[in-house]
Amino acid sequence: MSDTYENKIKENGYINDKVICVTNRHLSEKSLARQVEIVCKFHPKAIILREKDLPEDEYMTLANEILDICKKNNVKCILHFYPNVAKKLECDAIHLPLFKLRENQKCLSGFKIIGTSVHSVEEAIEAQNLGATYISAGHIFATDCKKGVPPRELDFLKKVCQAVNIPVYAIGGIKLSDEQIKLITDCGAAGGCIMSGMMKLKLEDME
Repeated sequence: MSDTYENKIKENGYINDKVICVTNRHLSEKSLARQVEIVCKFHPKAIILREKDLPEDEYMTLANEILDICKKNNVKCILHFYPNVAKKLECDAIHLPLFKLRENQKCLSGFKIIGTSVHSVEEAIEAQNLGATYISAGHIFATDCKKGVPPRELDFLKKVCQAVNIPVYAIGGIKLSDEQIKLITDCGAAGGCIMSGMMKLKLEDME
């Protein structure tokens, strides 16, 4: 983490609205609920409750708990993969894989925030046409999640940002770094999605 961000966190208790947290409970030493409470102290733009290995019933139970934590901390929670769960829990924000966005066009009414992930300029344009209000594009930098797969890098990100009129968030190898955030925003991105860094944040970072 850069000195600038460390100072910003210590002085103000938040990072900024350029960071979206993506959850992965397997990366956190604490329970996901406790880790989300910690992340909320930093007030990211939003938290995407990904947890894609959970069946729908278990995801709904977890989502109900996480939505409550986010609401208490005034942080937007975006549910993932299960639009029916989001509707049952009265959550107006959903992130769907592109194939699910294609399949669930009739289920999108009522959602104010609709996100999806793209890996090409063509997919970005398609996502916008399908009603996405933002997209994540990647992977931009090398990441352990995609070992052996070359990153698409900043030129790809710039092309995606130029192709659509909705916010684009870089994903893949994004760190809580002034330099890196500037690199992606200079390409036209609204910010970046961070998983590992957010799942390993500690309260000591604010002391």
